[in-house]
Amino acid sequence: MQIILNVPDRLGEKLQQLGDRLPEALDRAVGELTPTETIPYQDDSQIVELLASQPSPETILAIRPTPALQARMSELLDRNKSGTLSHPEEVELDRYLLLEHWVRLAKAHAYKRLQTVV
Repeated sequence: MQIILNVPDRLGEKLQQLGDRLPEALDRAVGELTPTETIPYQDDSQIVELLASQPSPETILAIRPTPALQARMSELLDRNKSGTLSHPEEVELDRYLLLEHWVRLAKAHAYKRLQTVV
């Protein structure tokens, strides 16, 4: 299959240097950028433990909240919009938002690490 795409000059120069190894390099890159499994998390202790283990960038990019956590966050966000959150629920929502922020920061850092490898 032939694919034609435009890339920045800097990347194009690197790709040209690969020569006939370009298909192999692309296969590896695609494999690294598309995780085959997700790593579900339910609470902040799981995220802290995972991040403290210094996982690979690919592992970090595979982190996803569990369906139960997603549902709870959606419920709290909806109740927050309608102004019906209790104080304990506000604290819970703030904790989940901080947890999501941690994961986003870790993913941004992981993505940046992968970009410097290419």
